[in-house]
Amino acid sequence: MIKTATHEHIAEAAEILKNGGLVGMPTETVYGLAANALDGKAVAKIFEAKGRPAFNPLIIHVSDMRHAQEYGEMSEYAQILANAFWPGPLTLIVPRKTDSGISDLATAGLDTVALREPSHPVAQGLIKTSGLPIAAPSANKSGSLSPTTPAHVHDSLGDAVDMILAAGACTVGLESTVLDVSGVVPVILRPGAITAEQIGELLGLEIAIAEAENEAPKSPGMLLKHYAPNTPVRLNAIDLEEGEALLAFGSDKFMGIKNGGRAADLPDEMRRNLSEEQDLQEAAANLFSMLKELDQSGASTIAVMAIPQIGIGVAINDRLSRAAKRD
Repeated sequence: MIKTATHEHIAEAAEILKNGGLVGMPTETVYGLAANALDGKAVAKIFEAKGRPAFNPLIIHVSDMRHAQEYGEMSEYAQILANAFWPGPLTLIVPRKTDSGISDLATAGLDTVALREPSHPVAQGLIKTSGLPIAAPSANKSGSLSPTTPAHVHDSLGDAVDMILAAGACTVGLESTVLDVSGVVPVILRPGAITAEQIGELLGLEIAIAEAENEAPKSPGMLLKHYAPNTPVRLNAIDLEEGEALLAFGSDKFMGIKNGGRAADLPDEMRRNLSEEQDLQEAAANLFSMLKELDQSGASTIAVMAIPQIGIGVAINDRLSRAAKRD
């Protein structure tokens, strides 16, 4: 449903976001697939709509520096860069605040968060009207060309989007520069409209551009580093070994523990259920936080029940298989 980005339609789109829906949002770079970044189930809808093969970290769009500081630790470098290039096509990766409320799914379970203040007036209007931080990767099927018009969004995603706010073609037409400022030395993880030379001149530093690798962890547009718990992970479990924690999906009523006992007898800290109702979106939203909780339980292994290899279940299984790999 494409609607001209009037004040009335922006307010309507803001309500869609508050209610867990998806909105095609124009920015100066490309059209984004917007969801409430605080709502894990809404974020899961992004991955499902895009057919995204893995849970890559998403860029969180904010209204200004004060808004950004609610979710990330803005270092001196980050503040200098934001003051110079925000609003605009620069994404800053900073340490995530522990009480940020940002969905673990939106940050791919990492302790950093990617923040950007877009300059497009419609994007700004949607963020301010909703009062939300907005997770928004490009509004297209994964692997296809990034959308720079409302028609591109509709052609790629169709009815998976509740509303597309139409505001003409994007002015930049290229995804934002992603700069990691969470470490000692800033480094570009994804080149974009803001160049290494511009950033280096501002900071008085030589800015390197990282190469995409299998272990590149922090940026949209790069391959995702797996979240590997310290505790070994065992997939497709149908019963439990003694000392194992359980990550269930659906009912674990008939799951037993070898040498006697039932899953229901496990201590609370060793038992989690991604979705008792077998809701894959709910399971995706809970995945990272529950893995982390079980990783701290003292269990010998985390046993994971089978997840259907359909829809967003494909991405969940991809993530679990990465977590199960041991060096």
